[in-house]
Amino acid sequence: MRKLLIGLCSIVFTTASGQDLITPFEKSGGKKTATYQEIASWWNKADMVSDKLKMFTKGPTDAGYPLNLIVISNDKDFDFASLHKKNKCILLINNGIHPGEPDGIDASMLLVKDIISNKFPLPNNVVLAIIPVYNIGGCLNRSSNYRIDQNGPDAFGFRGNSQNLDLNRDFIKNDSKEAGSFAAIFHEVDPDIFIDNHVSNGADYQHIITLLSSQHNKLGGALGDFMEQKLEPAIYALMKQRGYDLIPYVNAFEETPETGWPQFMDQPRFSSGYAALWGTLGFMPETHMLKPYEQRVKATFNLMESFIQFAHENAEDIHEVRKATKASVKNQYEFAINWSLDRSKSKDIDFKGFTALHKTSNVSGQQRLYYDRSQPFEKKVKFYNEYEPSLTINKPAAYIIPQGWWKVINILRANKVVMTQLSSDQDISVDVYRIVDYKSAPRAYEGHHINNKVQVSTKTSVMHFRKGDYVIPMNQVANRYLMEVLEPQGDDSFFAWNFFDAILGQKEGFSDYVFEQKAEKYLQDHPDVKAMLEAKRNSDSAFAKNGEAQLDFVYKHSPYYEPDHLRYPVYRITDDAQLKSIKQ
Repeated sequence: MRKLLIGLCSIVFTTASGQDLITPFEKSGGKKTATYQEIASWWNKADMVSDKLKMFTKGPTDAGYPLNLIVISNDKDFDFASLHKKNKCILLINNGIHPGEPDGIDASMLLVKDIISNKFPLPNNVVLAIIPVYNIGGCLNRSSNYRIDQNGPDAFGFRGNSQNLDLNRDFIKNDSKEAGSFAAIFHEVDPDIFIDNHVSNGADYQHIITLLSSQHNKLGGALGDFMEQKLEPAIYALMKQRGYDLIPYVNAFEETPETGWPQFMDQPRFSSGYAALWGTLGFMPETHMLKPYEQRVKATFNLMESFIQFAHENAEDIHEVRKATKASVKNQYEFAINWSLDRSKSKDIDFKGFTALHKTSNVSGQQRLYYDRSQPFEKKVKFYNEYEPSLTINKPAAYIIPQGWWKVINILRANKVVMTQLSSDQDISVDVYRIVDYKSAPRAYEGHHINNKVQVSTKTSVMHFRKGDYVIPMNQVANRYLMEVLEPQGDDSFFAWNFFDAILGQKEGFSDYVFEQKAEKYLQDHPDVKAMLEAKRNSDSAFAKNGEAQLDFVYKHSPYYEPDHLRYPVYRITDDAQLKSIKQ
């Protein structure tokens, strides 16, 4: 009986690893991408076929379907804590964040099919973690009319998720269930390398695939050097061996990239920028939209193989530099939270383009751009990949956040931030930010009106905090993440994403005719405020003619003015000794 069962298992394995594991992409001759139902079915079959592969159900999505995670491990160990102890090099691959860009969805199935059949043996020191399709809602919203500029497949998903959110702008603000589920996966996996597969828009050129890497200056230190000096050159060389002229993501949307372009600055809202906050080497491969779908999928496939080969050959170095980065960030004192491009520095790269020309449009009658593919060219172009910090902030000993700001607390908790709570009501001396000025974007962006150009003043005050308010010590791996989301001037801070907009609206006020008498009495009792009022009148003629503005000036320099207006509700403890004295 046992021999019969073994025989039956062999038959099932042969059938499933052969005909049953042929992908929809292969069945269509490279013309089609799998539907969500086909994706789920294929990975379920792969799970049944191979004991090296396990399919996990993870957190929820806005589409109502759970997010799945595939883990491929040669020694059949699928516990990430255990895998890290074994010094496995772990790659996390994310597919379908934009389901209209499905190349990674199909390429990952082809890759794992080759691993299962030992056509491409997975190295023993490498483990793959794959999200088969991240934006399930967008994948279900299928059409042949989306992405009108793209050359295949025949039909595909939509960019927005079930809330019509672009999930590649959601890693900080966490408006979607997907983002919360991803954070849980990311921190469980703690990947050494993160790959988020995409398809590009923009200019026409000869290259089939480009690569967007986490910006090396922003990565910083040994990790940034490793990215620029070792990892990127090796991946470019490995792709060259496979027949691909890989170049940096063409971040140029003018008529032609011939004059060069700056490296894309992947802020933390983006997947690779989010990964960088945690010392992970992040990448967004971008195949070119005008290339046939089959070519694009095969290019993505080859790039993932190249990353696996590099991880196998350099696992020890990757672990060493990540370990050093995690240790360093705990003690790092200064953090750059905003960056600006340094156009005085560049490097030459080989670019293969098509000549850009103009002709009269049959639609508008105006001059229109077109690329003449009969006139290809190859030339050196400038690639500007050096950025300088435009704002650097010293970290505090700790932050305190009142418990009423629970939406922020929940996102921090989802990102495994270490926090404690006050065990009693306490008066604590803290540095307090006040919002002096800011600009709010006039148009909505991913459900928000981003605050930018933020200016703050700082004052040390004794504040009353209540039992249950949160203390966040700044001696943890999350330090960089915390600085970027909690410092209000950060481009992707929680303040930028409107989490604290309630402080921008004044809740209390006065009636002019009632406050007049109190204002008069207050000025009599406070000659310093009266002197400031007179100075303001003398220097500002419009103010001198505006009685209501003068009353408001007195009001805002009196104890009647609400202290919470424009006071940023994340407080800084700057002294380690003081932090130790707080009852938690």
